[in-house]
Amino acid sequence: MRTWTIATEAPDSPAATALWRAYYTEVSDRWFAREYGPGHSTPADDLERGIASETGSDLAPPTGTLLVGRCAGVAAGTVGLRLLDATRAELTRVYVRKEARGTGGARLLLEAAEDTARGLGVRRLVLDTRLDLVEARALYARHGYAEVPAHNRGPYAEVWYAKDLETTGTRAYA
Repeated sequence: MRTWTIATEAPDSPAATALWRAYYTEVSDRWFAREYGPGHSTPADDLERGIASETGSDLAPPTGTLLVGRCAGVAAGTVGLRLLDATRAELTRVYVRKEARGTGGARLLLEAAEDTARGLGVRRLVLDTRLDLVEARALYARHGYAEVPAHNRGPYAEVWYAKDLETTGTRAYA
C-alpha cells in the first residue's frame, strides 16, 4: 500500500488544475464512448470548452473546499465540497488517477471530505453522478451513501446520493 497525504489546495493550483483536466477528460470520453460507440472520444474543442467552463472557484472558501490527495508524493486525486447551505454540502470532483487506483485513495479522500464537512458544520452530503460511472456508484454505496431523489437538475446527473454525517470523530490524513 502506498502512502497518501491529503490537504486543502486552491482549485487553480497546478496540481488541482492537472487533476481537473484528467478527471474531466476521463468522464467526458466515457460519455462520448457511451453515446457514440467505442473508440469515440471528446472532440478537442468540446473538451477545452468544458474544462474552461468550470474553474472550481466555488470550491474555495467561503463557498467550498478542494482537497488534493498525493500518493507517494504525487498528486493523484481530488474531492471537492461545495457548500449548499449551513448544513448541506455537495461532493464533487471525486477522482483518483488510474495509476493510483486500488491504493485506498478514494476511501481516504471520501473520509477526508466527510471530516472537513463536519468541521464546517455540514450534517448532510449530497452528490450526483451518471449511471455509467459504476465504479463511483459502488464506492459511494460502500461508504454509506444511499440513492435519493434528485436534488438538482445537472445535465449529466442521472443518479443522486446522500449521506448523513455523524457529528463525532475525525481522522488524521497527513
